[in-house]
Amino acid sequence: MVPKRVSLPGTCKPWEAGPGAIMTTISETIAPAQTRAVPATKARNASLDRARTFLTLVVLLHHAVIPYTYFGHTDPTSFIGFDVIVLATDSFFMAMFFFLSGLFVWPALVRKGPIGYLRDRLIRLGLPFAICAFTVIPLAYYAIALRQNPDESFAAFWWKTVTVGPWPSGPIWFLWVLFAFDLVASVGYRLSPNLLDPINRLSRHGAKHPGQFFAVLLAVTAAFYIPGRMYFGAGSWFAFGPFSVQHGRVMLYATYFFFGAGIGVAGLPGGLLCTEGRMAKSGLGWILTALVPYCLMWVMVYVKREILGNPVWLPDWYEALYGLFFASFSVAIMFAILAYFLRFKQSGWSILDPMQPDAYGMFLVHYPIALWLQYWLFDVDIPAVAKALTVFVLTILLSWGVTAALRRLPGAGHVL
Repeated sequence: MVPKRVSLPGTCKPWEAGPGAIMTTISETIAPAQTRAVPATKARNASLDRARTFLTLVVLLHHAVIPYTYFGHTDPTSFIGFDVIVLATDSFFMAMFFFLSGLFVWPALVRKGPIGYLRDRLIRLGLPFAICAFTVIPLAYYAIALRQNPDESFAAFWWKTVTVGPWPSGPIWFLWVLFAFDLVASVGYRLSPNLLDPINRLSRHGAKHPGQFFAVLLAVTAAFYIPGRMYFGAGSWFAFGPFSVQHGRVMLYATYFFFGAGIGVAGLPGGLLCTEGRMAKSGLGWILTALVPYCLMWVMVYVKREILGNPVWLPDWYEALYGLFFASFSVAIMFAILAYFLRFKQSGWSILDPMQPDAYGMFLVHYPIALWLQYWLFDVDIPAVAKALTVFVLTILLSWGVTAALRRLPGAGHVL
């Protein structure tokens, strides 16, 4: 979600090889990365821009409704429909952000070289992470702390957070993990610019046969995610100061990132994400494919609560089955979303377009806005749906306004 510029190669034949290469089968090699020309004229890719902006709104929705879920509510009111939303969003949206971020890594490495690329990523990711860790995140969690200790000052809370801890990262954990993946990608590119060519060949084959790319991505995702879930459990987090990430999902995110990077090795024309490819024409099929594992995840939730008694530690067979359904839904819903935006949102105007330049900033600043709105609504006697809708709409408007104001500051446009 973070890349600021997107290269739009233009229209394409869905099974046509990229610049400097001709390919008719999946087994044929494509041109080395060094020889792949980056288009001299860059334009926005409307499909992927809108998908990224849509995901940003999904993040805001996710954080707006969490306190009002039926099974995990922290507000006096709740609504089971929000559990339906949270189960879905938590299962795919961060992984899809890593996928979209990966799409533009290899072309950027070709243009800038590893050192230049990492320097830009430090500005784009490292600087916002540092600023948010010391400002935005403590401000957000102070709203929670006041519920436990109404007399605690913000200064005291901030000092305790950064010196004693815990120092939660909220959603900005994404930034440092993404930079770590960028660092690994830069080293890999330095060692071998052709490292991800097999994924790119699979992507080009996937223009005509997206189901095969889906199957490979699902197999690799499951192979990396299920063992981690079985070993660490679903709720285990690594944390060192503001650096945190779920143990069991690190390799899941890495899989999405590097598959995205592999797709983008020679640019997007002719590959899986070509607007004229088969994937873009089968959106309904991907939705149906996603519904099956999603429903099976709910079956597993029922088994956990009603049959197993909601234990703290779940048996390995349960974690393995749930992990398989989780991985299946995650990949399928990502394909469904991409298919929709590739097919219907490539040209013309979209309601998401005005928000697109500010989407990254909204991701960065929305969390304290959402938490403080929830804090102020805690004692208000209105239904959970009304509270969540209020939080969601106001979080969009306020975070959008704050971002637009911040982007007017000198130099802020290079970061936000």
